[in-house]
Amino acid sequence: MERVEGTVQAKGAVRFDKYVSEEMRLLTRSQLKARLVALSVNGKAAKPSRLVSEGDRFVAELRDEEDRSSASLPEAIPLSVLYEDEYVIVMDKPQGMVVHPAHGNWSGTLANALLGRFAAGGLAAPSRAGIVHRLDKDTSGVIIAGKTAAAQEFLSAQFRGRTTVKTYVAIVRRAPKADSGRIDGWLARDPKDRKRFAPSEEGAGKRAISEWRVVAKAGGYSVLALGLRTGRTHQLRVHCKALGCPILGDPIYGEKDGRFPDATLMLHALELRIRLPGAEAESSFRAPIPGRFLAIASALGMEPFPSV
Repeated sequence: MERVEGTVQAKGAVRFDKYVSEEMRLLTRSQLKARLVALSVNGKAAKPSRLVSEGDRFVAELRDEEDRSSASLPEAIPLSVLYEDEYVIVMDKPQGMVVHPAHGNWSGTLANALLGRFAAGGLAAPSRAGIVHRLDKDTSGVIIAGKTAAAQEFLSAQFRGRTTVKTYVAIVRRAPKADSGRIDGWLARDPKDRKRFAPSEEGAGKRAISEWRVVAKAGGYSVLALGLRTGRTHQLRVHCKALGCPILGDPIYGEKDGRFPDATLMLHALELRIRLPGAEAESSFRAPIPGRFLAIASALGMEPFPSV
């Protein structure tokens, strides 16, 4: 059993589970829910949803992680490596692979695969398998990890400072009213469905900035180049829906599609521009357009695939 106690240091009232996840960065909300045995706030029993404020005293009893539920176990999983040196590894993550172990996906993740690769090479893996950003399970494409703690922090600092440039490609239903544009707003969890996110009023949730450009149109569908300026959960998927052009195959924010009923999420992290440890200039890494994109583009008469 693990005991965590402390005094809340937050401006304004906030849910305890959100405070632990976003302010303390100790556990995700799902991890807290799974491990929490008992919680007291100011000496009284409380639920994770309890609102806490600055000065509140809390004590949380947590179940042991049991070897992090295999999150720390290396696995021999092949990786599609785009670039690798002594400091970093850049990969093309396949659709369907979870980045970090979590409930329902304790093995077969990118983190397990990286730990297996590091172990095979005699390397001591940094925390979180060196991973510094994430992609949704159903999003494919470029992702980078550090092979040392110093390299991991060097990369992480660029993501925190928003100096990286991330470009995605998507096939969406219909087309935006303009050929290019920018969405600068706020995203928060949908109060009607906690698994979804939705545009919110300023100050509610987190600021989210995306840019789009129409690359090609055909048969009531469009290929979009998407720029991610902030990295919020489901950001591009929500913003495409807000444009009136949900991403084809999106099981959460999409629409039923009669022409491509079996399409999976048509969102791919195409390019990452970032400075590598020891380098003065920025490097650019691109993941090839996946076969699922080529097949739908071909059916729409877009061959070769439009240049992004």
